[in-house]
Amino acid sequence: MTSALTLPSGGPLASSRPEAPTGSQPLPFELDHLLALRVPGLIATRRHIHSHPELSGEEFETAALVHRELSLAGLSPRLLPKGNGVICDIDGRPDGPVVALRADIDALPLSDSKDVPYRSTVDGVCHACGHDVHTAVLLGVGMLLAQLADLGELDGRVRLIFQPAEEILPCGSLEVIEAGGLDDVVQIFALHCDPNLPVGKVGLRVGPITAAADNVTVRLTGPGGHTARPHLTVDLVDALGRLVTEVPTLISRRVPANSGLLLVFGHASAGTRYNVIPSEASAAGTLRVMDRETWEQAPKIVAQVVRDVLAPTGATVDLEYLRGRPPVTNDAGAIGVLTAATASALGPEGIAETPQSMGGEDFSWYLEHVPGALARLGVGRNGPNMDLHRASFDVDERAIEAGVRLMVQTALRALAAAR
Repeated sequence: MTSALTLPSGGPLASSRPEAPTGSQPLPFELDHLLALRVPGLIATRRHIHSHPELSGEEFETAALVHRELSLAGLSPRLLPKGNGVICDIDGRPDGPVVALRADIDALPLSDSKDVPYRSTVDGVCHACGHDVHTAVLLGVGMLLAQLADLGELDGRVRLIFQPAEEILPCGSLEVIEAGGLDDVVQIFALHCDPNLPVGKVGLRVGPITAAADNVTVRLTGPGGHTARPHLTVDLVDALGRLVTEVPTLISRRVPANSGLLLVFGHASAGTRYNVIPSEASAAGTLRVMDRETWEQAPKIVAQVVRDVLAPTGATVDLEYLRGRPPVTNDAGAIGVLTAATASALGPEGIAETPQSMGGEDFSWYLEHVPGALARLGVGRNGPNMDLHRASFDVDERAIEAGVRLMVQTALRALAAAR
């Protein structure tokens, strides 16, 4: 049996490596040759992680794989206290700055619908958000930067963060911060797969690049009863209908339109029989908002609107509002580093503007402590669009090499700028 600690061998790995983009620059100290040797192994690693996904908080085998690969590269990684994440410093010049690079490693509770050799072997779990790619890219970066450190050519320390639990609350980034992941760090960078961009393109944006995202759960209770006599009880199905249809519209009228506030319920449940009014009902969803000021006000607004809408129904209401994450707000200086790194790694044509997304990302919590930036890595494939969080999601694996080149250049430029 193949475990997450043993990589598979044999079989085709990927489409042919892309030619160097026009205007790109070679990596220093002949690292291009080392990268060319490493690419097949990185693709194999990505496919193995894809085949053996682990849910948020349970990434023990993935973390063990990362720890082993970094150790084989001569580095000294350390596991997070729970054992499901890894932090690894690449030590260069001792009096230099510390720059961090982050990859998330968890998968989603979705079934993998792809017909590929590396399809998920775990029922109901798959890497539908590209975290397997993020992990493979950062492993490649670590291997190359370790070589530079051995040559005495790394102008400081680069911290690799392989973070668990990006997809759930509470966020894994908070675990990393508590474990000292940002100690002495002057800047932090991350990539996220973007299937809407082709390989060789990197989406960059100063300021907010994602939305804030919180979880909202509403539980309703009543005495229950017969559908023939709703006037003698509390009709929770009717109350639930009002909740999921009226509340999202009304809260959007309490804030400026350009705040982009969006409440969408992804779950609603009430009753089991056609002729029984249930005594319990519930709905759960996400609230997303594009600006920080409205995010701060959102819990109070939601609570008031829920009370106003449901008061006439007579239902007893229990509202759980779980704070998630603020918007990822990219620092202008960090985007300057990424822009220069993109031009160097992939050529000027690789630089692409990108809009603010309504998706949430817990990389935002790192940026509450140190400046940094999140970039979107083009992984788009020919054919139908495979959006994130779909069971059919897959990537053009040439993006792994592009991502390694980009993040190596990013680390080197960030160290040079912080000296």
